[in-house]
Amino acid sequence: MFDSQLESLIIEILHEKPINIQALSGGCIGEVYRVELAGGRSIVAKVADGSGATLAVEGYMLRYLREHSRLPVPEVYHSADTLLLMEFIEGESELDAGAQEHAAELLADLHGLRGETFGLERDTVIGGLHQPNKSTDRWIPFFREQRLLYMAYEAARVGRLPVAVLERVEKFATQLDKWLIEPDYPALIHGDMWTTNILAEDNAITGFLDPAIYYAHPEMELAFSTLFGTFSQPFFTRYHQLRPIAAGFFETRRDIYNLYPLLVHVRLFGGGYVGAVDQILRKYKF
Repeated sequence: MFDSQLESLIIEILHEKPINIQALSGGCIGEVYRVELAGGRSIVAKVADGSGATLAVEGYMLRYLREHSRLPVPEVYHSADTLLLMEFIEGESELDAGAQEHAAELLADLHGLRGETFGLERDTVIGGLHQPNKSTDRWIPFFREQRLLYMAYEAARVGRLPVAVLERVEKFATQLDKWLIEPDYPALIHGDMWTTNILAEDNAITGFLDPAIYYAHPEMELAFSTLFGTFSQPFFTRYHQLRPIAAGFFETRRDIYNLYPLLVHVRLFGGGYVGAVDQILRKYKF
């Protein structure tokens, strides 16, 4: 979308005139801009084309978090499939020890929010991909069917996950009860906990971006945060003080949960992520 078109839409929707539109990095689904308005505030505009655009779902998830939790997320001013307008939050993605401890406090609080079942009232997205959330009473069947197998089938469908690896995932999925444990309750999670989705400033978290929410086992969130080095020891020490992490998470369950975000990356990019899936399957003798 040309800046002139975006300018016209912003004027129509917010009744304020943009005085500067600057491209930002990090758009997975479409283009992202920082827009300075004549009134003095800055907003973020996400723009996507009409083919399968899902920005309205992102807007829904941000609003859900603002309504149901204390997690700092940007306020949404407008959401449609091809255009999302929201609050601009200052901050950087480099997390020092103080910011990691603050993140632990915020996520421990988030994970205290209980749902009646696993999943959500509607399907969501992760990385622009469909994420099913059919209500399920038990966590392990939910993870098996709607996370692990669903994304493996999607990755295989587009030719990025070899059939032989898919068959190993299918066999492994039948044995999850050997390693995974049911949580005390379905907990609300952000769902896409990696570095560029977190903003911090002056040793504190200023905002969480790009959620992929649902009610899950909190260990799903904790595992994802280790996959690309989002958090390290300061985070986990503080989180464990507030919400003890059950024995065996780091040694056994973390890698199993990380199969899901890895399969998301296989579906999106293929390549070396297939090798990472293969390595985890081999660890569990599949």
